[in-house]
Amino acid sequence: MIRWTLALLAAQLLFMNAHAQSAIEFAEIWDKHHITKKFPSDVRHADLKDYLDQLRKLGLKVDEVGRSGANREIYQVEFGHGPLKIFMWSQMHGDEPTATSALIDMFAFLQNNRGRPWVKKIEETMTIRAVPMLNPDGAELYQRRNLQSIDINRDARALQTPEGQLLKKLRDDWNPAIGFNLHNQQSLTTVGRSNKQATISLLVVYGDAAKTPSEGLSRNERVAASIVEALQKFIPDNIARYEDEYTATAFGDNFSAWGTPVILIETGSLVGKDEMYLVRLNFVAFLTALRSLADGTERTQDPKAYLSLKENGSGGVYHIIFRGANVFIPDEKQSYRSDIGVNIERRRASFPAPNVIREIGDLSGISGLEEYSAADFNVVQRYGNFKVGEPAELLFYKKDRQVDFTVKDLEKQFPPDAVFSTGKWIKGEGLVPKKPV
Repeated sequence: MIRWTLALLAAQLLFMNAHAQSAIEFAEIWDKHHITKKFPSDVRHADLKDYLDQLRKLGLKVDEVGRSGANREIYQVEFGHGPLKIFMWSQMHGDEPTATSALIDMFAFLQNNRGRPWVKKIEETMTIRAVPMLNPDGAELYQRRNLQSIDINRDARALQTPEGQLLKKLRDDWNPAIGFNLHNQQSLTTVGRSNKQATISLLVVYGDAAKTPSEGLSRNERVAASIVEALQKFIPDNIARYEDEYTATAFGDNFSAWGTPVILIETGSLVGKDEMYLVRLNFVAFLTALRSLADGTERTQDPKAYLSLKENGSGGVYHIIFRGANVFIPDEKQSYRSDIGVNIERRRASFPAPNVIREIGDLSGISGLEEYSAADFNVVQRYGNFKVGEPAELLFYKKDRQVDFTVKDLEKQFPPDAVFSTGKWIKGEGLVPKKPV
């Protein structure tokens, strides 16, 4: 019994090491060979068509399979000729673009490396189809919903959207064995109750509220565990399990109910890393999943790495916290000591992201992804509106300065020592001490 247990542990460690080694290889491949150049949030429909033209020139099968509400083309890319059918779709929410770029890079790599034994195995054992931008109208406007203002991911039953109708038709006509539903989640989603961002969250999606098991779902748990072990090489503390709440109108739940068990991959953020780093992580995740299915390692993978993940959490983190500031409100001629919680709203990379005051008060039970010690400063909101919901345009004055905060044109008459504007220090960077988090 002891010998068998030790052998099992050794086998599990071997798999974990193999996934880690493959993950390093995949990341290095992406670093050298990715063809996507723009930040995903800046990729519009015309940019996608340029990427797809590059895939066509490589010899990949790229077909227009439908049209959006605004008559924009919706495309499907295909690789391989094996019996295992894999279907992947991205950007059904227009402002969730990371996986779109990762899919382009994945297909380009597979097509360019068909001579590699493990890529050849993928090509021979499976057929992969992917819709890289299901909601091109939403992507063009960088909004979640389509032009009907309907959330496509809640249209699996009513099928009121042309995009939802197309997605169901593509599934029904082909009947794939596995689905990958690819999304982005909020940047302040956390791993459980920790202050760690959930950079990647996974979920094996059941097809009913009772969570009826099946071999397909068990297989997906093993695949998800392979992904977890690969990504732990890069983000060991930033992987979570998406909340497992059955949603009767959602496509993932219905795909599983219709016979295509789904793996949901939600990409969040990671402080200090840009969007392309997240594309890299998705690329690693996709290739890990495909390789584990092609070479059969999925069948002996322990699902524990996935099943033991903490669920997503929220509410315990702000993007930035200024601790212990003396908040001054000129119109009211009063000040008080307070923490200031600031959040950054989602925007395209090329657009300034609004920074908003989200909380004022004692934030001792909350963490900031970045924190500053403002105890030695008087802080004024640039426009005199120091309230929750107002822009985080903040002027910092050393407490030992003589400043008349009631004068008009305060910033001009009494230039601040530091200015925090549009999410960055535009004056006095480093003057307000940054705290370790």
